[in-house]
Amino acid sequence: MPSNAGTTRLVIVESPAKAKTISGYLGPGYVVEASFGHVRDLPRNAADVPAKYKGESWARLGVDVDNGFHALYVVSADRKQQISKLVKLAKEVDEIFLATDEDREGEAIAWHLVETLKPKVPVKRMVFHEITKPAIQAAVANPREIDRDLVDAQEARRILDRLYGYEVSPVLWKKVMPKLSAGRVQSVATRIVVERERQRMAFRTAEYWDILATLAVADAGEGPRAFNATLIALNGDRIATGKDFEPTTGRVRAGAGVVHLDEGGARGLAARLEGRPFTVTRVEEKPYRRRPYAPFITSTLQQEAARKLRLSSQQTMRTAQRLYENGYITYMRTDSVNLSETAISAARRQIVELYGERSVPPEPRRYTGKVKNAQEAHEAIRPAGDNFRTPGEVAKELSAEEFKLYELIWRRTIASQMTDAVGSSVSVRIRAVSTSQEEADFGATGKTITDPGFLRAYVESSDDENAEAEDAERRLPTLVKDQPLTADELAAQGHHTQPPSRYTEASLVKALEELGIGRPSTYASIMQTIQDRGYVTKRGQAMIPTFLAFAVIGLMERHYPRLIDYDFTATMENELDEIAGGDHAAVDFLTAFYFGSSNGAGDQDIARSGGLKKLVTENLSDIDARSVNSIPLFTDDDGREVVVRVGRYGPYLQRELPGGEQPAPAAEGEEGGTQGDRAPIPEGLAPDELTPEKVHELFLGGSGERKLGDDPATGEPIVLKSGRFGPYVSSGERKSSLLRTQTPDSLTLEEALKLLSLPRLIGVAPDGVEVFANNGRYGPYVKRGEEFRSLESEDQMFTVGLDEALALLAAPKTRGRRAAAPPLREMGVDPATEKPLVIKDGRFGPYVTDGEFNASLRRGQTPEALTIEEASEMLAEKRAKGPAPRKKAAAKKAPAKKATAAKKTAAATKSTAAEKTTTAKATTAKKAAPRKAASNTE
Repeated sequence: MPSNAGTTRLVIVESPAKAKTISGYLGPGYVVEASFGHVRDLPRNAADVPAKYKGESWARLGVDVDNGFHALYVVSADRKQQISKLVKLAKEVDEIFLATDEDREGEAIAWHLVETLKPKVPVKRMVFHEITKPAIQAAVANPREIDRDLVDAQEARRILDRLYGYEVSPVLWKKVMPKLSAGRVQSVATRIVVERERQRMAFRTAEYWDILATLAVADAGEGPRAFNATLIALNGDRIATGKDFEPTTGRVRAGAGVVHLDEGGARGLAARLEGRPFTVTRVEEKPYRRRPYAPFITSTLQQEAARKLRLSSQQTMRTAQRLYENGYITYMRTDSVNLSETAISAARRQIVELYGERSVPPEPRRYTGKVKNAQEAHEAIRPAGDNFRTPGEVAKELSAEEFKLYELIWRRTIASQMTDAVGSSVSVRIRAVSTSQEEADFGATGKTITDPGFLRAYVESSDDENAEAEDAERRLPTLVKDQPLTADELAAQGHHTQPPSRYTEASLVKALEELGIGRPSTYASIMQTIQDRGYVTKRGQAMIPTFLAFAVIGLMERHYPRLIDYDFTATMENELDEIAGGDHAAVDFLTAFYFGSSNGAGDQDIARSGGLKKLVTENLSDIDARSVNSIPLFTDDDGREVVVRVGRYGPYLQRELPGGEQPAPAAEGEEGGTQGDRAPIPEGLAPDELTPEKVHELFLGGSGERKLGDDPATGEPIVLKSGRFGPYVSSGERKSSLLRTQTPDSLTLEEALKLLSLPRLIGVAPDGVEVFANNGRYGPYVKRGEEFRSLESEDQMFTVGLDEALALLAAPKTRGRRAAAPPLREMGVDPATEKPLVIKDGRFGPYVTDGEFNASLRRGQTPEALTIEEASEMLAEKRAKGPAPRKKAAAKKAPAKKATAAKKTAAATKSTAAEKTTTAKATTAKKAAPRKAASNTE
């Protein structure tokens, strides 16, 4: 595209990749250069503040709150060289075109460039939502001025976040832990995750049963002969399902009016229905119709990329950015579901080419956005250009990740302009009368798709792993009222209610969007920030809040509830939208928020409280740090309150001592009371996993070990402890793990003495070699010299006689492994790896496996109740730790001479001293290690 004769134009974009693509579409009279994103910002720390402002009272904020909230902007150190280059280029051209992104952020960057470069030549703003030659040429031909309302809205947002972060974060430093941060949106996002974990912690599971009947028709014709139906009512009363139980008690909701079947009731009813006639009582058939999904916006793209491609929000946006900058898709930060007329035409043409005329509706489809506070002005995310390139056409040009995301966007766009999926759905009720004259009603549903329509191109995924796919069919035989049926099988089946699922990045973005919090340009950074700040960790796809997050959110809820209120945060977004639309003044908005002097602007509750500044300074002394950092769990059987305390070196458990005695004052450098009232919390343990059983085990393994009694033979105490590999008993130098059938709570002194007798000397073989019984890694066994044979049960270790042991040892070894036992349960496909998951019974109890990694079920979990989400999380945790390192075989040493008793004692003393010295050094080093400083506290 040639420039005006003799005119040279400088086009400034954000990234080098974007610059490279655009320069190919412009003529020789254009110089295209990148700003590398933001060119200046508020000072990050004191070192960034220019010398002439360092003495100002507002310098730490970077905002002069007493003079119209004037912002102090500084050029980033890593941008100074590029700015110098742009200044030089600006002096050599006749015009400057600012081609930053078409949103508030891009508008602000354009304004900052003008303020920084101070050009002497005309400056124009060119905007486009896709990087194609026609779009770039149209943008050059139709420039506009910088939209100051958009700039004001973005500046107000930046100042608002700075004030919030810099005023609230110091409260967290003083009351919770140094280097923490608060943020207008990050704190709300953290609260959402914490509230979900609280629901899981308060959840109490309930068991309920029903009956699955396999029913058959005598003459099915061409359709299926048999189908499944589920018991739904008994004597006219509905059978209880999961929704009928209170999540915090596990009891049936008051007034539910349902029949709660237990295992005995379900099995008994199934037996009473055996051989009884079944009759169809009702058949309802309705047309089925499903409209296509709207094209992608930022949030829905992140959600589907997480579900289908297992990408984080950051990965999705980085990949989409590359696709946009290289001209494959339109701008990826948008909350608009609109498609341009050229895009609709391109989609409809391609549908006809690929799927035929019948797949295109008579009229183009147009969508209305449902996003609260939607305000971005571009199209939905779609393939770029007036003629969409199919995934096959771009496959060789893209990386694997880029290709998958492009294909996802292409399919969604194409599907949005296709015909509805149509078919029919049928609902059937069937009744049988038991031998006890009980009327049992069963229900079955079917779905048949006669024309898949848009489903040929795209099927949306669901956050609910049990949800049926949109394109799935359930075919039933042709049934009519009063038709007789026979029951091939009646199986009682049990179910357990499940706690609410943890948020994933995708579902958290969806929740924020529905609340009207955040914007398309901020979702990915919010997800990353709450993880970087240590408030949330990920296990597989699940987002788990840390106890640090519990402490921070607890403080905010008690003392600054308005600052993390969902409606308040959404209202702030509304105010910013009004500023962007020119309907509100940024200074009035910021004044009301910070000082509380309301001029009809800002949040009235904050204004009435005197504003943010007064709110966080006047009541600081009312915040009790110990209370804030204590998260109550429960009261144990001895009446002691168990809490999690958030300390400088991590969270730990604490409880009142017996008799109500309070912990002794902590020594210098320690985090809490006397020995016996504290226990560490293992890294990676989720808050909802701190069940009473787990807490008891942790106290047992910490300084809360339990003495069982004294050994009558030696007089030494026998103590029950918990170690890395589970509970064990110890007495002097002797140790022995508990057997698989034993639990710490019920272990007796007599049982402990039996454990400590291992290895048990059974007797002496005729050749003079001793024969032992013991428990090992692969179960109980007998041993003679280097010969081993397995025992059938753990009890045999204490009862097997010499003759029986010798007979076992004389028998040939069984070559190969025994036939594998069938799995306890087949769970389905792991959503994280797409590998099949099964639960098996192992030596140490049930465990879930994907064939590569194994994870033992935790205490309180059962094979029947374990959800595929929990299984996926457990395996993800194992996967993150990696395979256990192989132990090197110990080198054989020459036999040493027997040491005298005195030498043995001296060696042991020396070894113990060395171990103590090493441990002390390690502890000192750990305490002295400096913490990694948090970067920006916003």
